[in-house]
Amino acid sequence: MKLFVLAALLAVTAAACSGDSETPTSPSAPSANVPYATVDLRVGTGAEAVTGRVVAVDYTGWLYSASAADNKGLRFDSSLDAGKQPFVLVAGGNTAITGFSQAVVGMRVGGQRRVTIPPSLGYGAQANGQIPGNSTLIFEIELLAIQP
Repeated sequence: MKLFVLAALLAVTAAACSGDSETPTSPSAPSANVPYATVDLRVGTGAEAVTGRVVAVDYTGWLYSASAADNKGLRFDSSLDAGKQPFVLVAGGNTAITGFSQAVVGMRVGGQRRVTIPPSLGYGAQANGQIPGNSTLIFEIELLAIQP
């Protein structure tokens, strides 16, 4: 009897993991449990951004996608686009979404960091332009300057 229950459990588990679901998911659906994380792509050599300092950054943002390279799904914004300027914010402050402003703290000028921001540190359930509600976001941020 135990062997039958184990075989049935394995069959149900295999069917659930087969990926043959006919229900489409939004780009952010697989990201519901992705934690906040930062990875330094390049460590800067200049001054360090500390909480409360005004900084200028270049950034590019993508919707998180579990199946895309580097989890970069739809690109929704970049300060590098024509006609745009670097983004000025308070490191660790409330002039940007929480996960973004937290990500610059500890960076050094010249550094580049990739940050994964779950909805709770991003826009939450609120949609914002091309960003659906409850989206996990990926940003690559380059610290350009720290204002005196």
